Amino acid sequence: MIAATAILLQACKAELYSNLDEREANTMVATLLSNGISASRAVQKDGKLSVTVEKSQFAQAVNILSEAGLPKEQFASIGSVFKQEGLVASPVQERAQMIYALSEELSKTVSEIDGVLSARVHVVLPGNDPLQRNAAPASASVFIRHEPSLDINALIPQIKTLVANGIAGLTYEKVSVVPVAAPVSRLAPAPTELTPFLGIWVLDASMSRVIWIFGGLLAAILALAGALAYTLWRDRGRKTYQLEPISPNK
Repeated sequence: MIAATAILLQACKAELYSNLDEREANTMVATLLSNGISASRAVQKDGKLSVTVEKSQFAQAVNILSEAGLPKEQFASIGSVFKQEGLVASPVQERAQMIYALSEELSKTVSEIDGVLSARVHVVLPGNDPLQRNAAPASASVFIRHEPSLDINALIPQIKTLVANGIAGLTYEKVSVVPVAAPVSRLAPAPTELTPFLGIWVLDASMSRVIWIFGGLLAAILALAGALAYTLWRDRGRKTYQLEPISPNK
């Protein structure tokens, strides 16, 4: 009975995101649960995790995670950017790869700051002529999308220092930071409460559906039991009233 109920509940689920690591999957599930969305994790064959939600709450879940900056953007590492493939790269290509790799590494570092939902770092490294007297300086611009409650102004000097020290020839004054506060979620966080039901902890928001499914299963089982009892009673009555054949020798 409990297993059948669990199977029916799983059939009402829809996969939201897949190929997640444990930390990101936990963060996404926690975010959805805190906003009143019934969410759970599932382990894939390759060990990665996927997040599932009720089909009726799919669109709402996507919007909530998008506002929360989840899932986090995946950035390329210097090792993956400079992975040798084919012919030897030209100096121009190597320079472009270096700028891209620096941007990706710094973007990843800034995005890991608590309260930062997403971040992008754009690096400009002019190709100066060694014989030129007035060389153009390097510069960088940082775009940050953050939670409304984050005091980003207190972090801007630290972010500028981080970016300036991460690029050779870049000064603190040549780093600009553009912070943008994410809009406040239109869905107010709702308390997440679980209620035990036949040994299974169920969200209050899903309790009515669980009761409906359980009632349907119980009705089906009672109907099956009634049909089986009637069949046994009928067969037993036939055996009781069946006349024993008279032997010719008597």
